[in-house]
Amino acid sequence: MRWWPYALLAVLAAVQVHSPVALALCALTAAWMLQPWWRGSALVVGLIALNALLVLATPWFGLFTPVSYVYTFRLLPWPWQPVGVGAVAVIAGAAQASNVDGTLLSAAVVAGNVVPMCAFAFFVRRATEHERDRERALAEAEEANRRLAASLAENAALQERLLAQARDAAVRDERQRMAREIHDTLAQGLTGIISQLRAASHVAGDPARWRRHVDAATALAAESLTEARRSVHALRPEPLRAARLVEALDAVAARWSALHGVPVRVSTTGTPLPIPPEAEDALLRVAQEALTNVARHAHATRVGVTLSFLDTEAALDIRDDGRGFPARGDSGADSGGGFGLIGMRQRMEDLSGTLRIESEPGAGTGISARVPVKGDPP
Repeated sequence: MRWWPYALLAVLAAVQVHSPVALALCALTAAWMLQPWWRGSALVVGLIALNALLVLATPWFGLFTPVSYVYTFRLLPWPWQPVGVGAVAVIAGAAQASNVDGTLLSAAVVAGNVVPMCAFAFFVRRATEHERDRERALAEAEEANRRLAASLAENAALQERLLAQARDAAVRDERQRMAREIHDTLAQGLTGIISQLRAASHVAGDPARWRRHVDAATALAAESLTEARRSVHALRPEPLRAARLVEALDAVAARWSALHGVPVRVSTTGTPLPIPPEAEDALLRVAQEALTNVARHAHATRVGVTLSFLDTEAALDIRDDGRGFPARGDSGADSGGGFGLIGMRQRMEDLSGTLRIESEPGAGTGISARVPVKGDPP
């Protein structure tokens, strides 16, 4: 394809070998086409001019106009391309009209070349623009796909981080839960066992009383072992397996009263509402922890436990007539060096509930735990 213009020019020159002017113009045209293509517009303009001179020399060189068309379409930029195509079409039409009589007919022949070739130039322009738009759209689509892939990779990495954070949070929550369980079961049980064994050591001379304290310590040890096994299996508290919260509170209060010799009165108010199992667990643990604190710190003679059903809440109140302590917000003495109250408060906060503590020296202590409940009365 690079050399076909020279072959065509050689054939036309051979036909016109008798014309020195035509041969000279063919030689000049061949030399002109040997110029590098980067000259672009100058190369095309010179070639069109030489093609016009060749046609003037002899109309046979109208057959060379396809070469001028190719150069024009390939090298002449827009909007000069249709001008160049029109000029070449005029040369081709003039060559064709050289044997036609009449100006009007000659003009029609020229127009028959100019109009379709210029229209073809516009069509090529539209097709080129469409192809460029398609390539640009493909490039944009590839870029969008690349960005999407990068975004998906980033989202995957973010999801991995979120999953890792969720796992870490779950581990922390489980550690806190196990800490509360150990405190509310083993720590309280061991505290009761120590109290009973100390009491037994003080009455070593009285076999009946000594046996009573030892039996109580044994019972506490067995109960603590059962609770430890339950904590390992993450089951509900033992008193709630076969009893509702009210019955479970009665059992806990009766057992505590028998161990410490302090009467406990358990009562309920309001219309009972369904309490979620996790709320029952939390309220029962609060009651156990509060009674443990009473035994260790209050020196009380009476304790009251009240379960109240309000419109949208269940409230558990534990009050004693012990010695109390100076009010320090919602803090105060408790077993386990402060972890007991922290555990109670965490249990309530996990259920969107509240924990309040009221106490004054010599006026006893009151603990109120509230959790939201929903549903109609059973």
